[in-house]
Amino acid sequence: MQKDSSMSAENVDKGKGGRAGALPRDLPALTESRCGGPTERSLNIPPFIVMDILERAHELERNGRSIIHLQIGEPDFPTPECICEAAVEAIRKGHTHYTHSLGILELRQAICTHYLEKYGVRIDPDQVMVTSGTSPALFMLFSTLLEAGDEVILSDPHYPCYPNFARFLGAVPVTVKGKEEEGFQLSPEEIRKKMSPRTRAIVINSPSNPTGNLLSPERMKEIGKMGVFILSDEIYHGLVYEQKEHSILEFTDKAFVLNGFSKAYAMTGWRLGYIIAPRDFVRPLQKIQQNFYISAGSVSQWAGVAALIKAGPDVERMRSVYNERRKYMIARLRELGFGLPVEPAGAFYILVNARHLSHDSYKLAFEFLEEAGVGVTPGIDFGKNVEGYLRFSYANSIENIREGLQRIETYLKRR
Repeated sequence: MQKDSSMSAENVDKGKGGRAGALPRDLPALTESRCGGPTERSLNIPPFIVMDILERAHELERNGRSIIHLQIGEPDFPTPECICEAAVEAIRKGHTHYTHSLGILELRQAICTHYLEKYGVRIDPDQVMVTSGTSPALFMLFSTLLEAGDEVILSDPHYPCYPNFARFLGAVPVTVKGKEEEGFQLSPEEIRKKMSPRTRAIVINSPSNPTGNLLSPERMKEIGKMGVFILSDEIYHGLVYEQKEHSILEFTDKAFVLNGFSKAYAMTGWRLGYIIAPRDFVRPLQKIQQNFYISAGSVSQWAGVAALIKAGPDVERMRSVYNERRKYMIARLRELGFGLPVEPAGAFYILVNARHLSHDSYKLAFEFLEEAGVGVTPGIDFGKNVEGYLRFSYANSIENIREGLQRIETYLKRR
């Protein structure tokens, strides 16, 4: 292509002096360095390690191996019938188009009613934004809260994607190590040691992935007084056993809630979540939603209304089954010699100390997969503090859990 010698970088920036898409002569280095591959940002984002385990498990299954999946954090129950019926009815009524970017009013009102009845917290529908799952919600929250160089405090261990979202946006994740004997709860004292003038937010997750443990209300209250924004991931609310979960909104208004329908309502594929935000942040969040996502799926939103209004008995039945599995797995893992000083009381995970077997949890997890035919998640996926640990999920049938743990016992005896 013949270039226009009169074109300058200034003219191109201003849209002057030549054809659309033409490049100035003084940018050859930039052009050559960038035309050969993807961005550094996309190259440097770490993998989600549990997916490495899952993909290898699927490969083994295609080759005829029997694999017990205790690595996946996904409900094994079908979505309750009342939710499915609401989705079908929405389709019949023609609710298949874009919705308001904040979400349909009926769902936002139902979320407000839910938080009032469960936590005694009053919020208005205009503080709620419905999202296509909690992952886009987290991306939007971090985009609204964090400038490049800002710091966000996370527990170690933590959900693997938290620091990846922060770094992707140019922010700095700062980790606070939890103590095993305290169930890896975030410590307010340790948070204060890590705070700096650049600290913008603290992320809490109760019940927690990967530990299944709850943050005590006393600690939540103290964290809420620290003067920075609190981002509370409450996705596992509703899956709590023999304790009571608390929302951060019970203790402070300077907070964002991240929640959704995937876990408690067995709706992972419906991709439906929501944010509860301080009023000053709603419009910025809404503009990001409008530009990047437009709105959450209309049919899923009507299903969400039914979930909150009608599916309570279904959630209770699933929770009861999870609890039986939880009790069995705790006892059995201890029999097998894994360390578990604090019994998890929420979600569907158990994080155990396996350092008596190996300090390389990635290698150990693949060893269990290849030799015993059982998928588990390595602790290193959740932070350096739990290298040498393994996460077991009881989002599987009790029969499969029994079989999986028996396979591990048999393997350990000959290891």
